[in-house]
Amino acid sequence: MSEKKVTVLNLLKKKGSEKIVTVTAYDYPGAVLAERAGVDVILVGDSAGMVVLGYDSTIPVSMDEMIILSRAVARGATRPLIVGDMPFLSFNISLEEAVRNAGRFVKEGGVDAVKIEGGADYEDTVRAIRKAGIPVMAHIGLLPQSATLWSGYRVQGRTAEETWKLVQDAKAMERAGAFSIVIELVTDEAARLVTETVTIPTIGVGAGPHCDGQVLVYHDLLGLYDRIKPKFVKRYLDLSKLIEDALRAYRSDVLAGIFPGEENSFHMEEEEARKLEGSGR
Repeated sequence: MSEKKVTVLNLLKKKGSEKIVTVTAYDYPGAVLAERAGVDVILVGDSAGMVVLGYDSTIPVSMDEMIILSRAVARGATRPLIVGDMPFLSFNISLEEAVRNAGRFVKEGGVDAVKIEGGADYEDTVRAIRKAGIPVMAHIGLLPQSATLWSGYRVQGRTAEETWKLVQDAKAMERAGAFSIVIELVTDEAARLVTETVTIPTIGVGAGPHCDGQVLVYHDLLGLYDRIKPKFVKRYLDLSKLIEDALRAYRSDVLAGIFPGEENSFHMEEEEARKLEGSGR
């Protein structure tokens, strides 16, 4: 496994030849483990709002919260490309504010690139951020930041009309200078057509096997989040059960007086202990 920093150019070269492995991370330990596992890209997703901060959706997540999480991830991983997910209304109001917030992600959060949700409607936004020298990962298909306000979590690309709209969105993002496109909750057929149409890599999440790479939420694949169980998630470990068992064992040991034991305790030197006993205080 190469120890060299993953760059945008590295990812572009993988198109059609080698799958791109992406995972979310939101803290230092998660970033360290993702790097050790050899992932190509770490996405500091606004999904943190749900799996870390306990919100009901991604909408309440703020730039300040995302900066704190990104900074922690950047401390934990140096090899993967780190992408900061721009939260709701951080890029929607004006081009100037979009560029400013993207710059905050790089300067304060330590990320290498940013991700924005939206298709052709945000072509100018992607172009402006790209012109400022900041690489942009696009995101089409299901858009979680607006899905809860409109149609809910619905599979996209079920009709020819919807699929051609996705293709046009992807072309717009490529034209604007995005270096890759996340395709979320889209039919296999639609995702395959988009992937074959554009020259930049596609990263699928619930979009079938034909994308150039895949991304999963850290807490989903490790079984740490049970409020939503998407069909497209493969759970590789039920870590929540292991953690709960460990916490129960800890509680039991404390109640029984087993913890802390002798191996977990510290003692004074015998001479100092005698002085203490004889001091009469």
